[in-house]
Amino acid sequence: MKHTLSVLVEDESGVLSRIAGLFARRGFNIESLAVGPAEQPGISRITMVVPGDNRTIEQLTKQLYKLVNILKVNDVTNIASVERELMLLKIHASKQYRSDILDVVQIFRAHIVDISKTFMILEVTGDPGKIVALEQLLSQYGIVEIARTGKISLTRASNVNTELLRQSLAMNMLQ
Repeated sequence: MKHTLSVLVEDESGVLSRIAGLFARRGFNIESLAVGPAEQPGISRITMVVPGDNRTIEQLTKQLYKLVNILKVNDVTNIASVERELMLLKIHASKQYRSDILDVVQIFRAHIVDISKTFMILEVTGDPGKIVALEQLLSQYGIVEIARTGKISLTRASNVNTELLRQSLAMNMLQ
């Protein structure tokens, strides 16, 4: 199972290196990583997606707390949260397929940020599933380059888990 960890750290040089070293020493892969300033000056939020069972993640969390500059570690995997990723995608966009590509772009609420005679660069923001779905649909036109951020996540103040609501609605539609 993949877990999303939200880690608040002091904004000091070497913190990310120590965290990556901890994971490497224990043979764990970080599948996604995003780092940026948090709500307080001098504090950064690191959002990581890591594979592992609950016990493994609990052990990693304990190890993270032993590192200097770690303020708080939360496993937000099963907590109602808003998750987003950003992807830039350069694709072949010959004249004959442009209208098809534009239809897909519109459906996914993506943005064209650059265009030439043969290529198009798209920007899309959304939950990880949306990002993967758009990538799969556009792969038929020839993907030249992809740049993706790691997942970022904040817990919902409302505690409403929209993913559970979406799954519930889908189940009701099937019945």
